[in-house]
Amino acid sequence: MRLSGKRALVTCADQYMGPAIVHAFREEGADIVACGNPLTDQKSVDELMERAGEIDVLVANFAEPPRTSPVETIEDKDWLILFDKLVHPLMRMIRAVVPQMKIRNAGKIIAVTSAGPLRGIPNTTAYCAARGAQNAFIRSVGLELAKFNIQVNAIAQNYVRNNTYYPDEMLETERFQQHLKQFVPTKKVAEGFETAELALYLASERCTHMVGQIIPLAGGWTTTC
Repeated sequence: MRLSGKRALVTCADQYMGPAIVHAFREEGADIVACGNPLTDQKSVDELMERAGEIDVLVANFAEPPRTSPVETIEDKDWLILFDKLVHPLMRMIRAVVPQMKIRNAGKIIAVTSAGPLRGIPNTTAYCAARGAQNAFIRSVGLELAKFNIQVNAIAQNYVRNNTYYPDEMLETERFQQHLKQFVPTKKVAEGFETAELALYLASERCTHMVGQIIPLAGGWTTTC
């Protein structure tokens, strides 16, 4: 019961790592506020915060499929939708929860981002740029809020089973299995509970000395050439 008595807000709770994290947090005693709204405008954030009340843990879990294209054919609409779905909601949600966390001198913020920008993915530049902006934001916010006893970190993952980027039907194809063997040192896709377990640690009272970290969870993919 690591989160007993804590209220956790999980964004995009039905996508990406939302289902796994909601399940794990509930099992550990958290009172969950599960949000399915993509939060692409300030009004949605304000309404959510009014409903949620006091939040001890924010899990900023935002997802949007990549737009694949060579850099010279990136379209403005694709670039903008990635930033509108991934970057701007992250800023708005953190901006919304920080005042109450500062008053209590306590809080946990975990962003589920991507390992993509840590290594780079050709022809997925717009997506990597948006995820990279998330990571840079978390790094700076984490340092800024550390003195208020608010720990802010990101789980930058890749090759983890989820319904947005790695659904079951994709994982079962021979082409994808060959890709794993070639590019991922563990030669597998992790289960969602691994991300959830890491999020649980970052949300727990045992985590006090980790701030502004972009933690790769990608089976060694980020460290191979």
